[in-house]
Amino acid sequence: MLRAAIAGVGFMGWIHYLAYQRSKRAMLDAFCSRNPQKRAGDWTSIQGNFGPPGEKIPLAGLKVYETLDEVLNDPEIDLVDICLPPHMHVDAACRSLAAGKHVLCEKPLGLTTEDCDRMLEAADKADRKLLVAQVLPYMGEFAFAYQAAQSEQFGKPKRAFLKRVISPPDWIPNFYEKSEVGGPLIDLHVHDTHFARLMFGMPKRVMCSAEMHNGLVKFCYSLMEFEQPDVVVATASGVSEQNARPFCHGFEIQFEKALMQFELAAHVEGADILPLKVLGQDGVASQPELKVADEIAAFTAEIDDAVESIESGKTEPKLDGRNARDAIHICQCLQLSAESREWIVCQ
Repeated sequence: MLRAAIAGVGFMGWIHYLAYQRSKRAMLDAFCSRNPQKRAGDWTSIQGNFGPPGEKIPLAGLKVYETLDEVLNDPEIDLVDICLPPHMHVDAACRSLAAGKHVLCEKPLGLTTEDCDRMLEAADKADRKLLVAQVLPYMGEFAFAYQAAQSEQFGKPKRAFLKRVISPPDWIPNFYEKSEVGGPLIDLHVHDTHFARLMFGMPKRVMCSAEMHNGLVKFCYSLMEFEQPDVVVATASGVSEQNARPFCHGFEIQFEKALMQFELAAHVEGADILPLKVLGQDGVASQPELKVADEIAAFTAEIDDAVESIESGKTEPKLDGRNARDAIHICQCLQLSAESREWIVCQ
């Protein structure tokens, strides 16, 4: 069984920890944290916008390290799972790869295209896998749409509208700092640019109209055009001031033979859901049966796919560092378009 170590014990480190408890293909062998309280197993200070709050974890069978260097010096570790703040991803990934470890990096891969390219070059040089935990394509409705596109069950996808809006992410320090988190495009909208990249390929050019904050896109409407005639993707994404709706996402995807719709809007008192529907050519709307699963299941699935990618040598596209790099590049092009109010070529 592949042995993994988590680098960074914050919200995503906690979610990945829970996912490893369910994996039958990877074993969490170690973690590292600069925080002595967390090294002692007290993760109760962790909170985020989904999943359970942090708990006290049992340390039996776990190696506890303070630094990444200690992890990299452990010959039993096969995979470093990077859950550090985004601005630390490049250095941690490049060092891990140079030490002969495979890497699973929580999104975003890097804050810039150049950061991502450095990491990909390091992976090629070390002959190790650079995989990115871009979890959206593993989540119920999005997984169904992606697999339908791969199988062409409803023909090829022709166009899409993708939506992702959050309330102010007060749990993320320095959210609007370009050199630390990157704002809504890099932290949030990267999910949709990555999904569009998987579904339609790399866009030819993009246009973005946005409200700005601290020089970064806060909320935007965008268009992506592709080489294929008549293929277009539109998005709405960013931060809303209303805390009463902490999260909303969804899609409408037109295939050659069907239209697919889904939307979830979380509220402080619950959630409103437009369940996944497939509208066929016969005037009938069907609701596909999805496997019942909680939020952690998608993270376990991507960990298991990471193991399969490493052991088989064939990288799962949903985890491929090159697709994650392209998603960041699209976001950077959208930022440039918002600043210039012009179409930006992104190939």
